[in-house]
Amino acid sequence: MPTAPEIHDPAAADPLRTRLAAAGVAVVTVGAGLGLRAVTAGDIAKYGGDALYTVLLLTLVVVLAPGVTPLRAAAGALAASWAIEFLQLSEIPGELSRRSTVGRLVLGSTFNPPDLFWYAVGAAAGYTVHTALRSRLDAGGRRAVLDSAPGGHG
Repeated sequence: MPTAPEIHDPAAADPLRTRLAAAGVAVVTVGAGLGLRAVTAGDIAKYGGDALYTVLLLTLVVVLAPGVTPLRAAAGALAASWAIEFLQLSEIPGELSRRSTVGRLVLGSTFNPPDLFWYAVGAAAGYTVHTALRSRLDAGGRRAVLDSAPGGHG
């Protein structure tokens, strides 16, 4: 009797590996942002940094919830980016930015409408990479299952 195919979730199969990979990507993302600021200036550095900020938030979502789908991770990162940007309409981020470098890096200080677009670009880029990595892991997991099955050759 045929059975329904199993849904293979590579993140659910090995959440520690997923968390470590996401943490590694987070470190690379921070490095890319710092590198971008070191070698460029103006709009390229600013808006590239905005996109990378959302990519970083997406990786942190995956660290916290390794089984999250790429769409939910991207949506969560985008929502957080936009919420922080809209928070800049208040005086809170500006005040925290004056008191702390970390506050300035995390919260910014001034609302800038174009940032909203670049956060969406970062979410889309993160979604694309996350989807590709999960597909690759899924294909690798299926290959391993097929190769270990009796008479299976993948």
